[in-house]
Amino acid sequence: MTILSANLLAQKIVFIAGPDSHGKGEHEHHGGSTLLVKAINEGLPGAQAMLVRDGWPKDSSVLNDAAAIVIYADGGGDHLLMPHLAEIDRLMKKGVGLVMLHFSLEVPEGKAGNYFKDWLGGYFEINWSVNPVWEAAFSSFPDHSIANGVKPFSIQDEWYYHMRFAENRQNITPILQALPPESTLKGKDGTHSNNPAVRESVLTKKEMQPVAWALDRPDGGRGFGFSGGHMHKNWANDNFRKVVLNAIAWSAKADIPKDGIPSKTPAEAELNALTKKVE
Repeated sequence: MTILSANLLAQKIVFIAGPDSHGKGEHEHHGGSTLLVKAINEGLPGAQAMLVRDGWPKDSSVLNDAAAIVIYADGGGDHLLMPHLAEIDRLMKKGVGLVMLHFSLEVPEGKAGNYFKDWLGGYFEINWSVNPVWEAAFSSFPDHSIANGVKPFSIQDEWYYHMRFAENRQNITPILQALPPESTLKGKDGTHSNNPAVRESVLTKKEMQPVAWALDRPDGGRGFGFSGGHMHKNWANDNFRKVVLNAIAWSAKADIPKDGIPSKTPAEAELNALTKKVE
């Protein structure tokens, strides 16, 4: 097995953005990825971040020398990785980093879900995980470089939680976690809305729910899952954005400054210019 060198891993970061979906300002995969690519190239010395639009690259050799891969796309049974699981697994075994944002965390249980547990430590499993919109407050952070420079903040998003993690959560570090309010579990039981297991975890056991986490893989690679990112406007929140930028850098084994990866706060006009066009 070949482990990529630290020098190589600090260089090329490939973003794969799936087609935009939902209404304007939601699931803005192209716009959000464009913003993050720019921030990485400006704030991470030596990085060469690039964007592949509208799904899996036509020439997947672009991934062969990647330090890390970032996927921002819709998930489920039509997840853009479903036809390419073995190819991604080969890259993971080489030590390539992997970051999954929002809906891209959902894949069918079984083969794909098991791969996600290996690559990221966990994923969104229907009839187990839930996807309510709620304001999560993050008041403390672990001693981890992804948390460098991140200050306490609260923000409303479609924060998925009660993720299906690998057993014992070995080598998994929760980066952002909160206890969701009871109001997030008022709906009927459904594939994404509610179930007995999540009610027991949140309402009875009062267990903190990780919504962003890091995995140190035995293959030497790193994985990061981030369940937020439904609302495009949230990229204007400096702490929200810093967590993701730090995580992308960490997944590529780049050094993260003690104050985190710097980036400019995007103005409202800049964010709006990165939203989908509505006829």
